[in-house]
Amino acid sequence: MTVDAVIFDLDGVIVDSEPVWEEVRRAYVAAHGGTWQPDTQRRLMGMSTGEWAAYLSGELGVDRTAGQVATEVVEEMTRRYARRVPLIDGADAVVRRMATRWPLGLASSSPTRLIAAALAATDLTAAFRVTLSTEETARGKPAPDVWLAVAERLGVDPTRCVAIEDSSNGVRSAAAAGMRVVAVPHGSYPLDPDAAALAAVTLTSVDALTPEVVERLG
Repeated sequence: MTVDAVIFDLDGVIVDSEPVWEEVRRAYVAAHGGTWQPDTQRRLMGMSTGEWAAYLSGELGVDRTAGQVATEVVEEMTRRYARRVPLIDGADAVVRRMATRWPLGLASSSPTRLIAAALAATDLTAAFRVTLSTEETARGKPAPDVWLAVAERLGVDPTRCVAIEDSSNGVRSAAAAGMRVVAVPHGSYPLDPDAAALAAVTLTSVDALTPEVVERLG
């Protein structure tokens, strides 16, 4: 089977934003009367904006509505991105290299405005034919919704797509969409065993992602 498209996650694959998200949300929870739990960051990775805002407001006891949580946290992330987008070394070159061979999509849990800011700052906007936030799907990761929607917008069969992911929930969601998954786990957030087993290939860094790696999955 040939590969018809490559679909990237954003956070943790192209931009090293998971530590920034964790720092911002931890501080927000502490400032608004909530309690951060040991498993909170792992649970949040892959959630849509609505899902994590409701989680902070409900499960962690933050004294703000889910709507206020979403607005205020995303505003702080936007301020951080305005100062510096933490591009992962070599990720922009990898994306451009892939774009010469396959149509690219982006399936991200970040809000639409942060996706746009990150791609503009890294000069990658034109590399992607389709970009989509889980804000625009019914469910966030680990549900497959965002991957299926990106494949549909690209006009390709999801089973003929290769997904590039870093998080356990991301790997689970792309696999549930029927895609072959290249996992590039973040050093601070290793994959859970069940997610690692779902990956077709696991790389130690995104700059190890070459067209040959993708072609071997076809």
